[in-house]
Amino acid sequence: MAKKLDDVPLVQGPTFGERNFHHFSEMNLDRIYMDYNATTPPEPEVIQAISEALQDAWGNPSSNYIADVTFVPVSKVTARVEVEDIIAAVRPNTCLISVMLANNETGVIMPLQEICQRIKSLNKQRERLRILLHTDAAQALGKIRVDVSDLGVDYLTIVGHKFYAPRIGALYVNGPGTKTPLYPMLFGGGQERNFRPGTENTPMIAGLGKAAELVTSNLSDYESHMQRIKLYLEERLQAVFAGRIRFNSHFLGSDILPNTCNVSILGPRLQGWRVLSNCRRLLASVGAACHSDSGNRPSHILLSCGVPSEVAANAMRLSVGRETTEADVDAVVEDLRETVQLLEEMN
Repeated sequence: MAKKLDDVPLVQGPTFGERNFHHFSEMNLDRIYMDYNATTPPEPEVIQAISEALQDAWGNPSSNYIADVTFVPVSKVTARVEVEDIIAAVRPNTCLISVMLANNETGVIMPLQEICQRIKSLNKQRERLRILLHTDAAQALGKIRVDVSDLGVDYLTIVGHKFYAPRIGALYVNGPGTKTPLYPMLFGGGQERNFRPGTENTPMIAGLGKAAELVTSNLSDYESHMQRIKLYLEERLQAVFAGRIRFNSHFLGSDILPNTCNVSILGPRLQGWRVLSNCRRLLASVGAACHSDSGNRPSHILLSCGVPSEVAANAMRLSVGRETTEADVDAVVEDLRETVQLLEEMN
């Protein structure tokens, strides 16, 4: 049965213009509402549920009353998260550990395999609440060998645009829904075994698959080329800037990605953002794009690794790719030399 308009609050909006809104409110007649595609009145049961929530569920849902997170800092010597620090942070109610496989600014590779081995041993001693392991492999895939069996993780995430694929991602789950818990965040269609509703983006999925196939077939060549070019870049920077160069990716006992060179050129006017914005040819960044809202402040990642603030402020993240050549390196280093000279002459 249609509800009478008197039972429905009239709200001015895109459906009713100014004239119609006043016209309806001034008319003292029974009206029949037939705009249910625009909005619907809440049912009495819904109003009751809202009232109960206002009384009983008034806490901030973003506060950590039910679950909380322990952040484990990296070592200021190795720039890695240390295995013993992870183990020491485990509590009786710990249920998930997430560690990035390789850092996106320093390129430092984390000791993930050892962490997984220690946690699995710890799980055997726990009566309940198995600890699950996740790694973000976005920066590692396509640069170093990534094998979920060797790592021993339960979950692994990858991002296509980091290894010459489109901007989509993928989640690996070891036995989804059986060995390892997995629940949908969205509900609707039954696509992707009911884990993620919505029509699959077939062209992008095909592109991601082909990019992964290329990595599988050519990783050794990719890795050796990037390593050679990065070493040449560091040699040229050292030759041109000598004692004014600080490499922020070199840490005692740590392996780093073959393509990543985080570097600072020391000088009071040589902040990374200022140098890069004045370069004529070099296109690079001071750090991760996901922290671009931090303005011109030094990278908190470098600071947490023990890099002094005045050095971190001048940092630039130079990362080479599959097509980068020695000629490109020569041009970039010359561009940096000219830019540094220009900025210092302006002082």
